[in-house]
Amino acid sequence: MEWNIKTQEKFKLMVAKMPVFHRRIAEEAVTLKAQENAKARAVRQVEEQDVIAALFSDVPKPFYSLMIRLLEDVGFDYRKYGFPRNTNSHE
Repeated sequence: MEWNIKTQEKFKLMVAKMPVFHRRIAEEAVTLKAQENAKARAVRQVEEQDVIAALFSDVPKPFYSLMIRLLEDVGFDYRKYGFPRNTNSHE
């Protein structure tokens, strides 16, 4: 599936800023989930919202704060898409 160029550039930059031992698994998992998200929206290319939704659905809680920092560092505007979504009232 094709990717929006800016989205792909930001995602690659974000992956490059991750700890080395997380890069490959994170890139693979988020890429697959982002493509699924785009298909579910019936669009032809992966866009920012697909990557952001993939990250918020697949990143384990211990890495949440790192993910938020990296999203902000590379310019992903996750709040524009309603993230973070509070799924538990105590969080």
